[in-house]
Amino acid sequence: MDGPNEIREFLISRRNRLTPAQAGLPDFGGRRRVVGLRREEVALLAGMSVEYYVRLERGNASGVSESILEGISRALQLDDAERDHLYDLVRYANRGARPRNRRDAGRLEQVRPVVQQILDQMRDVPALVQNGRLDVLAVNDLAAAVYAPLYEQPQRPANFGRFIFLDPRAQEFHRNWDEAAAQTVALLRAEAGRVPHDRRLTALVGELSTRSDHFRHLWAAHDVREHRASVNRFHHPVVGDLELVCEGMELTNNRGLILIAYAALDQPSQDALRLLGSWSAVTSGEAADQL
Repeated sequence: MDGPNEIREFLISRRNRLTPAQAGLPDFGGRRRVVGLRREEVALLAGMSVEYYVRLERGNASGVSESILEGISRALQLDDAERDHLYDLVRYANRGARPRNRRDAGRLEQVRPVVQQILDQMRDVPALVQNGRLDVLAVNDLAAAVYAPLYEQPQRPANFGRFIFLDPRAQEFHRNWDEAAAQTVALLRAEAGRVPHDRRLTALVGELSTRSDHFRHLWAAHDVREHRASVNRFHHPVVGDLELVCEGMELTNNRGLILIAYAALDQPSQDALRLLGSWSAVTSGEAADQL
């Protein structure tokens, strides 16, 4: 990542999405040469000089105080994920500061045996553990059955980004594919701000950018998100339509790893999960018989 350039492009993308009316500024009419707010309007809202804001938007983050970042966050109406991302970008640009996330860049995290044991005991709940690169590092049988198309990919660990953008089956599997694609990129973009030196993440973004025009377009939007509860609508090749809500929980002893559990939204989805559990038990037994 190019720290100053990332700051510049992120701030421009955030002010371009706001109109004066949305920011609470009077609109005096006339032709505007910018899509959203002007730099001087952001500076006014943030309570700083235009020269100072222009310097920051050009990527010069040297000596930027927390109060300045808070003022910009308010002016641009950043949500929590965007605010954290701005702080991460400034921290990275000031190379003397240690990154907030100190795990080894590019290291493939290991899931402790007790975590796998917990997943395995959640027999009626699909559950998995993923990292910030969206690699699936651990999974129970029911989650593996839900994401059966993902595991048909040869790469290991399985990765949601590769599946969404590089596997043609993903658009049929994800009934809300556009939303799933946007969320995937936003999560990866936020992770890039947290761990800019992650070699595996850099390689993944490069691969997806090279092979997917849609990924490249979404990546250029600089949208970021946090892991939150969301609704997933699948069309499963074995049981048909599924509607599952998921909740992500960070593992306290494995920072950067998220345990994600799924619950059915309606009775048909609950019935489908039970059927998938039976199907998974049969297919697992057949595989064991062949060993």
